[in-house]
Amino acid sequence: MFSGSIPALVTPFRGGDFAEEDYRDFVEWQLTEGSSAVVPCGTTGESATLTKDEHFEAVRVCVDQVAGRVPVIAGAGSNDTRVAIGNVQASKAAGADAVLMVPPYYNRPGQEGIFQHFAAVAEQCELPIVLYNVPARTVTDIATETMARLVEAFPGKFVGVKDATGNLARVSMQRAACGADFAQISGNDDLCLGFMAMGGVGCISVTANVAPRLCADFQAACLGGDYAKALALQDKLFPLHCALFADASPGPVKYAVSRVRAGFPAELRLPMVEPHDACRAQVDAALAHAGLI
Repeated sequence: MFSGSIPALVTPFRGGDFAEEDYRDFVEWQLTEGSSAVVPCGTTGESATLTKDEHFEAVRVCVDQVAGRVPVIAGAGSNDTRVAIGNVQASKAAGADAVLMVPPYYNRPGQEGIFQHFAAVAEQCELPIVLYNVPARTVTDIATETMARLVEAFPGKFVGVKDATGNLARVSMQRAACGADFAQISGNDDLCLGFMAMGGVGCISVTANVAPRLCADFQAACLGGDYAKALALQDKLFPLHCALFADASPGPVKYAVSRVRAGFPAELRLPMVEPHDACRAQVDAALAHAGLI
């Protein structure tokens, strides 16, 4: 259902407010540069510091700008099951094509709690669900067995996973447990070459915010089996993959976008702050290496 280069969109602010026109211009650029879907209001989109109204206004604006040209996968997770259900309903009302959902964070349920959380969401969600497994942020891991249990219990509802575990063996494990049609999407730009070779179908990408055409070309090469071209593009992009996490995200990626898109606001919301000088220098060097500045 979903494949290719899928940017986890940054959310622009001006004077502390959601900057709609900047967002529309940014989304349009992503589409003209070859992105195959978009994710508004994920982690990179600073969903943690958006109000609910801002969150789903941004999703609505994204859907309106995309105008059906590619799928819109709205960030909709919560550690409160009732809130998560409300989020998927609000995503549908905003026009999203699917939702991206982390397991409950902070309260750290066990595997049965994770299953019951997603089961409750699925029972009241009319949209396809892409699971988002990112233990480094949530301190919970959706076990392969739990994932397979969800896929079996709710046919056609859980359509894929954004895997940010950093464990490439999970690709083969999940492929065996959930089937070849279950869309495995990398959540780590730096590992995506190996991820794709093992059966992945795309990347929900931070780097695609900055280099959408290069990321789209990389995905096309992988999906077409041209791993020599993919490796050349990986070499070109790898310093940027690293630099965008040289300080707390999304500070570096917003700075990078402002360098390649003149006038794009790099403003952040506390507790996120602008990247330090050494990080900005690393980003600049990586952008130059990739031929973007």
